[in-house]
Amino acid sequence: MWMLKTLVDGQPEQVFRILPGGVRTVGRATGADFIVDAALVSRVHCRLTARADGALEVRDLESTNGTFVNGERVKTARLKPGDRLQVGRLELVVSSDPAPAGEEPPDSKEVPAESPQAEPAAERAGIPRRRSAR
Repeated sequence: MWMLKTLVDGQPEQVFRILPGGVRTVGRATGADFIVDAALVSRVHCRLTARADGALEVRDLESTNGTFVNGERVKTARLKPGDRLQVGRLELVVSSDPAPAGEEPPDSKEVPAESPQAEPAAERAGIPRRRSAR
């Protein structure tokens, strides 16, 4: 899993997490995956992609003020732990937390059909299922 942590003096730290295979956008708009309220950030500023090969890639989405990695303006760049990603006046530090070998993230595990978690919540609560009229 990749993590990006904000570096803003006097404000609580924010952490953005990206699971393997994830694609997330950063921007001011409510449609962005990671919404940031910072000066010079475009509505949808850049896209972060956790690639299948384990790399994290950032792509500028034609933002007005650009996307910077370690102080250098980029259109597309591969990020590595310790890199500093700057979006407008917001600076994020990149880190990774690799899952132990052979372990899947909890979201990807399947729930067996006979498990109580697999049945609808209404049935678990004893509420009869509505039948459609034919």
